[in-house]
Amino acid sequence: MRDANPAAPAAAHDPHQSGSAEAADSLILSGEPLSGLEEYPSILEVFEASCANYAERPAFSCMDKTLSYADVDRLSRDFAAWLEHETGLEPGDRIAIQLPNLLQFPVAVFGALRAGLVVVNTNPLYTEREMQHQFHDSGARAIVILANMADKLEKVLKRTSIEEVIITEIGDLHDFPKRPLINLAVRYVKKMVPKYHLPDAHSLRSVLKRGAGLSHTRVTREADDIAALQYTGGTTGVAKGTMLTHRNLVANMLQARGVISDVLNEGQEVLIAPLPVYHIYTFTVNCLYSMESGNHSVLITNPRDIDGFIKTLARTPFTAFVGLNTLFSALCQRDDFKALDFSSLKLTISGGMALTRSAAERWEAVTGCPIAEGYGMTETSPIVSFNPPRELQLGTIGKPVPGTELKVVDAEGVTLGRDAPGELCVRGPQVMKGYWQRDDATREAMDDEGFICTGDIAVIQPDGFVRIVDRKKDMIIVSGFNVFPNEIEDVVSGHPDIVEAAAVGVPDEQSGEAIKLFVVSSNPDLDRDSLRSWCKEQLTGYKVPRFVEFRDELPKTNVGKVLRRELRDSDDEGGNTPVRET
Repeated sequence: MRDANPAAPAAAHDPHQSGSAEAADSLILSGEPLSGLEEYPSILEVFEASCANYAERPAFSCMDKTLSYADVDRLSRDFAAWLEHETGLEPGDRIAIQLPNLLQFPVAVFGALRAGLVVVNTNPLYTEREMQHQFHDSGARAIVILANMADKLEKVLKRTSIEEVIITEIGDLHDFPKRPLINLAVRYVKKMVPKYHLPDAHSLRSVLKRGAGLSHTRVTREADDIAALQYTGGTTGVAKGTMLTHRNLVANMLQARGVISDVLNEGQEVLIAPLPVYHIYTFTVNCLYSMESGNHSVLITNPRDIDGFIKTLARTPFTAFVGLNTLFSALCQRDDFKALDFSSLKLTISGGMALTRSAAERWEAVTGCPIAEGYGMTETSPIVSFNPPRELQLGTIGKPVPGTELKVVDAEGVTLGRDAPGELCVRGPQVMKGYWQRDDATREAMDDEGFICTGDIAVIQPDGFVRIVDRKKDMIIVSGFNVFPNEIEDVVSGHPDIVEAAAVGVPDEQSGEAIKLFVVSSNPDLDRDSLRSWCKEQLTGYKVPRFVEFRDELPKTNVGKVLRRELRDSDDEGGNTPVRET
């Protein structure tokens, strides 16, 4: 997401660190002051206030079932009570939540937080390899998981520290008779639930029923306590847990409010949430900010089912839409989407990946609502900057959100001035505590002044808006998901016929970027399809290379490092024309 305060322009001031070697025209760009942070020591106080103030209002809807704030309060309390009395979990222990956009997600998240646990958001599309790494690295002692991927958990469970397994099915929070009809259809008609054997697992429904008869003791959490471990890739190819504290997430909720409240009102809005809630972008906007402001989030379980998605939109008078470039483009190509009533739509937010001008212009032409683009990263909870809704500037990431400071630095770390491209660095209350059990990586990411270095090359314009002009890191962004080449290369290099491999991002109209793989093979009979099949067994779908090119050798520096940029800029004249997946 990308955000800034619409009420006033961001101010610039000279840094005042003693002994600084910064240029005379260097600057730090500051957002408006952030107010209200000290009112909420943790997310729990925000949650309790919202449930009291908006008890009868709808909080979350999914597949035509709605939970009010009172419902979420009750169900999350029941889950917290079960965790407290029926498990050996203690405050500070980690619990993995591996769910798509379902009503169970906010119930599990807020229940876990009320029990004092640390939420480990986990991608439901993860392979067994990815699941095992995240569960082992986080030290998760419990998991809430959808039955559809429980077979994968069964295969890795013994290699993790998970003691408590809670399994839910898609329709579990729906009423009778819809609940069994949904679950039976998913399991037996669509055959979406592979067989698994986890005899000690609990069903979420039984857990909630048991918890309803138990007492719950309120847990106190401090501002600096970790609320969530949000995993992100790294330059080494190893996914790292970003420690987001209660203060980090509360700050980002309030920062979101600061830049959106000029357009959206408390307790009156309906936000469409098609992007996955386990992703930090939607987690903060639709699960946290929407809750804090008393608004109603409509969770879309499968946005790839465009027909079903548009039918949901047709019967939902929505006022805000949270998406990304790929989704905007896909929807605007549909006649049934163009025929919808957009008269209530007041705000469209884009984040997760770069917004193209063509997608933005097409969306506004269809809906009448311009897109406000923001910028952020997992390490910043994620919102860093945003285009003020009443002062949009297409092609920029807007201005810093309240309480946030931005600067751009050169290769030597010297702070630059306006219109000078340099690495964008961020400081503010939303910046992570650090990487879980990786102090070296934390020190590498942060400078001595408390700024985190983003890896993106940016320019601060004279008007206070910021533009991203390049990327310092080799990270690839596929439909809003961060993919690091090292992870791809590590998996591909495990293939017995591969001598070496390199992955880069190439422009793609639909996904923003696509992964292109360059390989040197010892087997002349190895083909692209076989190699991609190998990747599919080891990697989540969006990490599987879209293109594959075989080469006799890869370009390297004089010390043997592969030159990814040279590969990225190559024109494929070697006769190995990459083949797009169909």
